[in-house]
Amino acid sequence: MAKSLSAFLAQNAKQVDNRKIVVSPRFVDEDDKPIEWEITCVTAGENQKIRKNSTRNVPVNGKRGQYTQDFDIAQYQAKLAVQCTVFPDLNDKELQDSYGVMSAEQLISAMLTPGEFDSLILDITDLCGFTADGELIDEAKN
Repeated sequence: MAKSLSAFLAQNAKQVDNRKIVVSPRFVDEDDKPIEWEITCVTAGENQKIRKNSTRNVPVNGKRGQYTQDFDIAQYQAKLAVQCTVFPDLNDKELQDSYGVMSAEQLISAMLTPGEFDSLILDITDLCGFTADGELIDEAKN
């Protein structure tokens, strides 16, 4: 089989389709049916920016001028959830005002219960192609 780079051209790459999911049974339409959220996949570059914005330099105690990096997983997950959520629009001022918050990251934390948020994150990480730790361990063993 001949190797061809044409399969790697942007116009030939298959797109990751958005996914509709029910994040919570608490948000219902006029027929009392749960409303689906729409999520999308981020690029590796967008993910790197989110990771970088969730990492800060912290001074090392007793070592003047030395720093270590501290990764805030909760902040990363909130930022990733916001970036990947197409619907509802978490940047909508009216929606933010209804929860008394001033950012999309604060909104998603105020809107969802801890279990709902974790479920959303699992769906997003699955859509973005991350694998579970157990799967990585199994792959490493083989």
